[in-house]
Amino acid sequence: MIRGIGLDLCEIRRMEEAITHPHFLSRVFSSEEQAYILSKGSTGGQTAAGLYAAKEAFLKAAGTGITHLNLCEIRVSHDEKGAPFYLPGEEMKKQLAALQADSAFLSITHDGGMAAALCVLEGC
Repeated sequence: MIRGIGLDLCEIRRMEEAITHPHFLSRVFSSEEQAYILSKGSTGGQTAAGLYAAKEAFLKAAGTGITHLNLCEIRVSHDEKGAPFYLPGEEMKKQLAALQADSAFLSITHDGGMAAALCVLEGC
């Protein structure tokens, strides 16, 4: 059963500027995400925009505002083929449990200077 759906867009150019500020990086992204973004070189802004959209998409699927969960707690990783997935921290796990969701599916795309992410929460 679907417990929530969230969609978000993020402008890549805005993230290219934002990730030049260390305070922004540490406030929004986990240390693993920061390393991943910085490893992308000239496409780091595109990567950051996708990850940020993924975090916002989760919050929308959960039906909460940004004040209810630290963005660093909503972590995104990638499998061996490069597909993104959520790697929930303790607070994210609590949020999922409150929604009776046991899975959070994620898709990220980039085009035309924008990054988009879709989150689908599923549970019994």
